[in-house]
Amino acid sequence: MIKLLIIAGTRPEIIKTAPVVLAARNRKDVQVRYCLTGQHKTMANEALSIFGIQPDADLEIMRPNQTLNDIAMLVFEKIPKIFEKIKPDVVMVQGDTTTAAMVAFAAFNMKIPVAHIEAGLRTFNLNAPYPEEANRRLISVVSSYNFCPTEFSRENLRREGTAEITLSVVGNTVVDAIELIKAKYPLNDLKIINPDLQTPFVLITAHRRESFGGGFENICIAIRKCAESYPDRQFIYPVHLNPNVKGPVYKLLDGVSNIKLIPPVPYLELLTLLKNCELVLTDSGGIQEESPSFGKYCIVMREVTERVESVRLGMSELVGTDIGKICDAVQHAIERKNEHDIRHNPYGDGRTSERIMDILTKHQ
Repeated sequence: MIKLLIIAGTRPEIIKTAPVVLAARNRKDVQVRYCLTGQHKTMANEALSIFGIQPDADLEIMRPNQTLNDIAMLVFEKIPKIFEKIKPDVVMVQGDTTTAAMVAFAAFNMKIPVAHIEAGLRTFNLNAPYPEEANRRLISVVSSYNFCPTEFSRENLRREGTAEITLSVVGNTVVDAIELIKAKYPLNDLKIINPDLQTPFVLITAHRRESFGGGFENICIAIRKCAESYPDRQFIYPVHLNPNVKGPVYKLLDGVSNIKLIPPVPYLELLTLLKNCELVLTDSGGIQEESPSFGKYCIVMREVTERVESVRLGMSELVGTDIGKICDAVQHAIERKNEHDIRHNPYGDGRTSERIMDILTKHQ
């Protein structure tokens, strides 16, 4: 039997590790323990409840106004005690957060094999996304299992000289999560999100730190211009609470009649918006992965993306923070929507978690 310890903290990490936890619990040859780092407390509990999962441990590292170095220090202080208590054969992390990188490095220091879900995504720019690009590279270096979502991500790791024996293409676990959710929840009730919400509408999510300042103001100006050009559409924007986001958004967009600024929404409500929208304007890599599962075209307001597969297949479009490019992309997507017939998700097929379990148990 393999003793597996899975670590997660942010809402995206929980959503993407939950299907792996459930798959491991269905195996007789795997004993799984689930540890939270303690970030995004409210959102974490909401995400856990979707899948009916409770953690076995919680590092509770969240502190007011903490820096990235504060987070790293707390993980390094607390995670070795969890390792010593559980004595895992493998420690599994997901994605690109500072906590994931520090957990992986701490496990490496203690000679515990590391498994990395969603390995090999690259922009090749350490400042975009920051610090996530560096975190991903660090995790790949110390991982014994690099679970790549696509062939393209595996090729990235090959070019970096990552040992071939560590590389497996398995898909992205977020597709597993969406398939589990779609089987359980109808995702149709828009009125519980906002009683004034009407179709057709454009869904907006934007909060990346590398756009703060002039880039983010450009995004807001472009959204306003698009709303003015299409008064028959609503533009629905769940606004992140970060002052660098909330400030310019309310300054430039509040009061436009067909723009609905709403508070951040739980994950099921976000998927409800995604399922029922006309198209998506986002700077989120996660939304890029989720949109194809609902057949939605995605306009990506970033200069670079580590999710290039959907761009190459014409399922999403990279426009940066240029006002003209954003407006042109929205016009094209609305007026020529029949050109975007999205029938499959290039990031997974819903069976990633089982593949990961098969590989782990075979290798152990």
